This record gives sequence, structure tokens and C-alpha cells, in this order.
Amino acid sequence: MLWIKAFHIIFVVTWFAGLFYLPRLFVYHAMTGDSASNERFKVMEHKLYWGIMAPGAVLSIASGTWLWLGYGITGGWMHAKLALVVVLAAYHLWCGALIKDFRLDRNTRSHVWYRWFNEFPTVILIAAVILVVVKPF
Repeated sequence: MLWIKAFHIIFVVTWFAGLFYLPRLFVYHAMTGDSASNERFKVMEHKLYWGIMAPGAVLSIASGTWLWLGYGITGGWMHAKLALVVVLAAYHLWCGALIKDFRLDRNTRSHVWYRWFNEFPTVILIAAVILVVVKPF
């Protein structure tokens, strides 16, 4: 099980790397005005989402489920953590929808909105780590 735990941590780090970087790309994409930059951001966002974030998300959830069932983990902290994972998965899917809006040149949000949107995964990460390490309830 320690190998699964190690890989789970690696997959979570991979997923969060994308969750931190993609909204930052959205900030710069929303600020761009030229066609070449616009097309470059579309390619970068697509590759990051499908090449790093999606595999990281799937493997994080799969390995986390394996650990949860394998160790028989229970408790309020685990229910709270699972709720955070569901929220994070929804955020991930929202990012995918935003990529589609950019790809179709129908983004209506400002770079300032994306700067705030970019902070959300940080809050989830802090809460999840505290729940797992401290197990407050």
C-alpha cells in the first residue's frame, strides 16, 4: 500500500500543478490581443488539460479510492476530504468548459476574474492537507 500512497501523492501533485497553471494561462490569454498569441494559448491550454491535468485527476482519484478502500479509512475528516475532491473535480471540469470558450473565441471574462479564479485550488489544497494530516474530526 505504501507504493500506492507514493503514487497517489505524485498524481495529486501533477493534478495540482495543472490546476495552478491553467487558470494563470487563462489570465494571460484573456489579456492577449493578437491572433498568434491567441492560437498559442489555445494549444497550450489544450495540452495542459488533456496531457497533464486529466491523467493526474483520474490517477489521483483512482489511487485515492484504492487507498480509502484498502485501508478502510473512516471518519468525519475523510468525508470532508471526499467532499473537497468532488468540488475539485467540478472545478477541473469548469476549467475544461473555459478552455472550450477560449477555443471558440467566446470568452467574456476579464483577466481580473481569472486572477481570482486562479486562487480557488490553493484554498482546496490547504483544506485537504490539513484534513489528512491533522484529522481534526
